[in-house]
Amino acid sequence: MNLPCILIPILVGLICGILGYLLGKLNSKRDNSLEEALKADLDACKANTKSLNAKISSLEADLAAKIKIENTNFASIPPAFLFNSTLASNIFGRKIVENDLKIVEGIGPKIEELYHMAGIKSWLALSETSIHKSQAILDAAGENFAIHNPGTWAKQAALAYEGKWQELKDWQDALDGGKE
Repeated sequence: MNLPCILIPILVGLICGILGYLLGKLNSKRDNSLEEALKADLDACKANTKSLNAKISSLEADLAAKIKIENTNFASIPPAFLFNSTLASNIFGRKIVENDLKIVEGIGPKIEELYHMAGIKSWLALSETSIHKSQAILDAAGENFAIHNPGTWAKQAALAYEGKWQELKDWQDALDGGKE
């Protein structure tokens, strides 16, 4: 056999082995930099998640405070308010009957009947009714009633009970179907 014929494949193999080794070393250095970049991105994501979780906690606390305000029991209202039909009629431009729940924007004759069946027959009783109880009364009556939002009804009833007719009228003018 010829010596160059044996030597050429050995040299090519040796050169390929050395190049493979060098390329492997080079790639391992690149992988380390890629790994470091990924770790930096992961740390940034963790910090962002921590920030967002803190913001969520803050918003949940704000929501809980708002719900607490909306569910305030108006039982602390003194019971000695006297109904003044003339004043109420002058402000609303129609006859107002004491404890007529329809004075509350968003409550019509059918919803008033639902409240009466639930034992809520006065402005004071409606002012002491939580939003959740009001919504439960509406939900129990079916889909046509469940769509109503009783969020402002207790406050409107409290203003009526207290005889704050102008304040009630002004607020109702700003409301949209009983909703803020």
